[in-house]
Amino acid sequence: MPEKLGPNRRSFLRNAGLAGVGATALSTLGAVAPAEANEDARPSGRWNPDTESKQFTLAVMPDTQYLYWGSQNSINPEPQEASFRYVIANSGTPNNNIVFMAHLGDLTQDGDATSFQAVDKAFKVVDNANVAYSVLAGNHDVSGDDTRGTTPYLQTMGPQRFKRQKSFLGSDASGYNTAHVFRAAGREWLLLALDWRTSAAGFAWANQVIKAHRNMPVILTCHEIVAPTYGDEVYPYESGDPENNAVLSDYGQTVWDELIKDNDQIFLTLNGHYWPSGRTTKKNSAGNDVHLHITNYQNRYMSGGGMLRLYHFDLDRNTIDVETISPWILEKDPAERNRLEVLEARLTTSVDRFAVPVDFEKRFAGFIPVPVRPARPASKVLVPGTLAYWRFDGGGKDGSPFTASQRVRDLSGHGNDLTLLSVPGSAADALTWSADHHPDQPGHASLRFVGGKNPLHGAYLTTASRAPLNAETFKSGYTIEAFVKIPRDWDSGNNGNMPVLSRWGEAGNAGKYGKNTDPKEPVAQLMTTNNGREVQFNCYPLNQTYPTTNWSHGLAEDQWWHIAVVNDGHHTKLYVESALVADNPSTDSIGITSLGLTWLLGGHEYGGAIDNVFHGWIGDVRIVNRALRLEEFLTK
Repeated sequence: MPEKLGPNRRSFLRNAGLAGVGATALSTLGAVAPAEANEDARPSGRWNPDTESKQFTLAVMPDTQYLYWGSQNSINPEPQEASFRYVIANSGTPNNNIVFMAHLGDLTQDGDATSFQAVDKAFKVVDNANVAYSVLAGNHDVSGDDTRGTTPYLQTMGPQRFKRQKSFLGSDASGYNTAHVFRAAGREWLLLALDWRTSAAGFAWANQVIKAHRNMPVILTCHEIVAPTYGDEVYPYESGDPENNAVLSDYGQTVWDELIKDNDQIFLTLNGHYWPSGRTTKKNSAGNDVHLHITNYQNRYMSGGGMLRLYHFDLDRNTIDVETISPWILEKDPAERNRLEVLEARLTTSVDRFAVPVDFEKRFAGFIPVPVRPARPASKVLVPGTLAYWRFDGGGKDGSPFTASQRVRDLSGHGNDLTLLSVPGSAADALTWSADHHPDQPGHASLRFVGGKNPLHGAYLTTASRAPLNAETFKSGYTIEAFVKIPRDWDSGNNGNMPVLSRWGEAGNAGKYGKNTDPKEPVAQLMTTNNGREVQFNCYPLNQTYPTTNWSHGLAEDQWWHIAVVNDGHHTKLYVESALVADNPSTDSIGITSLGLTWLLGGHEYGGAIDNVFHGWIGDVRIVNRALRLEEFLTK
């Protein structure tokens, strides 16, 4: 609750034993000798994370203080050790792939040497397995700021403990602030573990570490940064807005001002200290999101039972999935768990299980420039059997209209050039050149179509009346590829069933009849439907009197998509982003019926007249007279 922020929420320790003098001086990125290992604590299993996988997990362990209260002879390491075993066992596993573990401070309740003796023994479980991890001091471990000198915490959990860790980068001169680098998703990530109260020298050191590693995303851990705006009076907790139920504490504001605000590399902060758990998002000086999370379960059964907050990063999905579990409880037979253990094994409220959307490339672009795939010349993608290849990087300037005097050359060399046709009354800029393109598209350009119905309007392109492609029947198979992007103003009523590519000629005039036949529709059409923008390829083959139709899932707007239709001479399959879709009929489908008429890019004919025009962007289009393998697609 806001009125309880700062030191009044939880008392500082005044134990004289924590105020020692004469800290061992450490170099900025140095450390002293490692702690002695205890072979008896060696767990089964190996620490072996997959550092290249785009899916990985950061395990976070908040305040475990009530498990270690040595001054009143209360030591209970079992819950924490169970979490350590879980971390080790779930490194490298497909569903977790834990690459690093971060403790958020308050390892003990009293900061007593006897408490840290027990903490030392427990942490040897992860030491002996070579787990990459970090710790930091909370207000129940130390008092004052990081200039306090030596303490039982520093003697036990100081930088000397990490010397043999590959992930350990170093510490500041006090030893209370440490830096760690772990590898995940094929890149290096910097994690800073800062003291409960960091001095000006400590902040200067942290800023310098970030500056020295300017291409690394940074996760900041500290015992206190944000606090919840709600309380724990009822259960399940009434958390208000789970996306915004935390605020910077007074000290958290200092951390924001001194370190977070002007370091765009810091995208996520994690702290304990307060409860219940919560989160908020703030904009830094660069205008980018910083996610600030509090996770702490010390007020719950068994001091939280050594709970783990698992941050599952998925760089393919641009999401961090977060869950909270108690491995100590999960190790137990469900039939033998007590009532409280049943409640606490997995926390599923909106503050404990949630997803954080992060466009990692965009968020990190300010310090990790996104590599742009260079354009590829047509000669590199003219695979054997290419009958037509159209791209738009040789046309007009970005945003300029496509004019009647212009044409799109067929780069295959077969003469299937495209020229402009417009619906009468359409605006002069109904078709424009665009620099927008799919990131894996060979040509770095597209055409922007502004078409639709109610009333019919727009401009499209067509092959000439004697273009060789008009007569092609593709008896041995074919591959049709196109890049498309649907705008946010797409409307099902005005833009539904809009054409990407179609072949002029009515099915009825080609002698087609039978199930699902519409005699007025074209003999071949690649389009997006009015039902959620699904991709549809509807084709009348040579060997059937009725069509075969392939359907995809719906395409999201404002995103580029690569579509491929592949026929091996007998069966047709539809791919979106090189992924095979579900609705691919097993009907024998040989070739594409032709009446010798033109192909339309962005235009659709029904009953002998244009009835719809594409709305959005179309990039490179290629037509090949054989089935291509995935590795031959334009995206490869």
